Amino acid sequence: MTRAVVISGYGPPEVLRIGETEVGPPGPGQIRVAVRYAGVGPTDLAIRAGHLDAVFPAGPGAVLGFEAAGVVESVGPDVRDVATGDEVAVFLPGLGGYAELVVADFWVPKPASVAWTDAAALPASVEAAARVLEQLALGAGETLLLLGAAGSVGRIATQLAVGRGATVVAAVRPGDFAAMRDLGATPVDYAAIGNGRVDAVFDASGRGDLPGAIALAGGPQRVITLADHRAHELGVALSNVIPEGVRAALDLVMSQLAAGRLALQPQTVAPLAGTAGVHARLESGELRTKVLLEI
Repeated sequence: MTRAVVISGYGPPEVLRIGETEVGPPGPGQIRVAVRYAGVGPTDLAIRAGHLDAVFPAGPGAVLGFEAAGVVESVGPDVRDVATGDEVAVFLPGLGGYAELVVADFWVPKPASVAWTDAAALPASVEAAARVLEQLALGAGETLLLLGAAGSVGRIATQLAVGRGATVVAAVRPGDFAAMRDLGATPVDYAAIGNGRVDAVFDASGRGDLPGAIALAGGPQRVITLADHRAHELGVALSNVIPEGVRAALDLVMSQLAAGRLALQPQTVAPLAGTAGVHARLESGELRTKVLLEI
């Protein structure tokens, strides 16, 4: 058993509590990691509330968290690229990051120049950003509307899309305009997203802006959301994890981060015991940074 934050059932942040969970030995192609930091993302909040039960069922005793960084404690059969004692960042499509120990199928070595908090903030955001851009088949010369562009996923997606030669229209609050311009995007206030036309829409926020986005894209065909629970009724794709390509995306973006060519969202560090409070502050909008839980 290992110490973790578990949920007692779907509901408000108060369903999160410190408890224990079973973490077995790593199987073939897996590693077990002693976690230093775990990332908290907006999808975690939607899962906890029960909005994504059809995609990410999480019953009582489940542990949230798609990403973490820590030290390899043991390796399973057939693992050759890391060894006990190595520092890694891990992506956890089956959740489980809010814990002292995790077993992972997907990882990337953490360069010495990359801070622990940055390493933990990377995996889920990179996977989601790369996945949705591929699903949208975004090409050079196209215009992408990115909802929630100032968030952890949004900032990475903005930089990857600009790197593809696309024009990014970044829906953010006015206070984030300068940061978006620095990333090569054209910022717009949420109230102004109904103007003009775009080729595709990436909703990284799940804050309820899909109807206007669908109109801008001329229909739901090239609109994808990560967390809006109304997606199905609006005919929009709710993107889920696709394992293929995860490692390549993690390797590419980690190398960019180590070289100083990637800008991440500002961060807040909180203790594991403060997870419920973090969820509440994120949900209310009081906290607008990437949150890392210190394990």
